[in-house]
Amino acid sequence: MADTTVAYKCPNCNAPLSFQPGHDKVTCEYCGTEFEIETIKTMFDKEQERAAKAAEAEQAQWDTAGAGGEWEDSETQNLQKFTCSACGAELVCDENTIATECCYCGNPTMIPSRFDGMMKPDYVIPFKKTKKEAVAALKEFYKGKTLLPAAFTANNRVEDIQPMYVPFWLFDSDVTATATFRAESDNVYTNGSQTVTETSVYDCQREGTMRFERIPVDGSEKMDDTYMESVEPFDYSELVEFNAGYLAGYLADKYDVDAETSAPRADKRVAASAAAVLEGAVQGYDRVTLKDSYVVKNEGKVSYALAPVWILTTRYDGKPYTFMMNGQTGKMVGSLPYDKTKAMMYPGAVALVLLFVFYFITKFIVA
Repeated sequence: MADTTVAYKCPNCNAPLSFQPGHDKVTCEYCGTEFEIETIKTMFDKEQERAAKAAEAEQAQWDTAGAGGEWEDSETQNLQKFTCSACGAELVCDENTIATECCYCGNPTMIPSRFDGMMKPDYVIPFKKTKKEAVAALKEFYKGKTLLPAAFTANNRVEDIQPMYVPFWLFDSDVTATATFRAESDNVYTNGSQTVTETSVYDCQREGTMRFERIPVDGSEKMDDTYMESVEPFDYSELVEFNAGYLAGYLADKYDVDAETSAPRADKRVAASAAAVLEGAVQGYDRVTLKDSYVVKNEGKVSYALAPVWILTTRYDGKPYTFMMNGQTGKMVGSLPYDKTKAMMYPGAVALVLLFVFYFITKFIVA
């Protein structure tokens, strides 16, 4: 078990505290706050408890052994894999696909052999959005964007569009979360000609048990994690038991980030969500700041699933632009080009409009 240290710190200014011989109280040398010896003992006991929970949290591990399953021979007969010779992406498709373009780099790729060697997913979310809907969603995505170049909107066309099943690890866990917050309340009053703000500082600790279901972590190193998290959420109530038939007519990316490697990202998402829930229980203060938090997994399991994504590529001024759409909900994300001239003129135009508005309002009030 990792060693975790605790320290006496002033809860008011966070400076180190030290007991001076011959005194019956502990005084902070930095802010002058005095503490009873019993108060310091209580604080130290709490710090020890927090340190113990932090050490326990470090030892808790996800159970990744049960994620995925073995393929049956009848299922692998209809699957093939190929590797893009340009960027190295490893993709999976059905037996009818003999040539395609790599959705990552656009390189035309031939399929050389039968598929083998991929862990069978536990679940799949079937595609609900069609190719036609994906193209329409892209046009709607850049409609009304003021700074888009005129040539982009006038001549834009989709160069490539690929439906792909992206590998995801889904983490389920029952956790006990503990968090400590610094809470502050202000009392403002007048003392003669001066306005005085008196701030009271509180050390608030919250703890609770929570259940997290199907926390998604992208299992593909080649897919942009920011994009993949942006197209969330998926409706996991529509998860179905995996059947190779769902891959017919689609590409499927083989995971290249295993469950154990993905676990820290799941931990980070759980910790952030748990801290936010506990912070909601700290009420009645002017300001609340998270000091530290710990999450202990009481039970956790991992599933392997495929999620549907449409990947669209357009080109402008010689540069490719990639967009991704949630193949279930239709949510679209991506980066758009902008017209530098418009960007320079836009603030000036806004200022001019505001100037006219101010002029007419002023004229109306004077009249």
